[in-house]
Amino acid sequence: MWIYQNDPFTEEMIGDNVGFVYLITNNTTGMMYIGKKLFTKSKIYQKNKRKRRKRVASNWEEYTGSNSILNEDIEQGHNISKEILVLCSSKGWMSYHETLEILSRGALQDDKYYNNWISCRIQASHLK
Repeated sequence: MWIYQNDPFTEEMIGDNVGFVYLITNNTTGMMYIGKKLFTKSKIYQKNKRKRRKRVASNWEEYTGSNSILNEDIEQGHNISKEILVLCSSKGWMSYHETLEILSRGALQDDKYYNNWISCRIQASHLK
């Protein structure tokens, strides 16, 4: 279950937001992971012999991050908590806030974070 501002986050709270930046904490080891997740994903289907795309719900409710070491710890039964740090109205804002959180916390240099790399491309026009 995702927590946002100390309350459980539900689908009704999404509003106009496209995704969020999150912090997953491994309560067993104290390690943390910062990431981002979209509420929807693109699905390709075929109609009249043409490929079409549409947005469908993603697995955001069960999502546990893309870090393989974190997911191995979860499979081994470690207790985790999932917190939404920022709700974002665009993909650009998601990238911006994820990068800001990782850099301001020093997550790449700190051994208490699972984060070990960052890839970010943000255009100023995407933040307006």
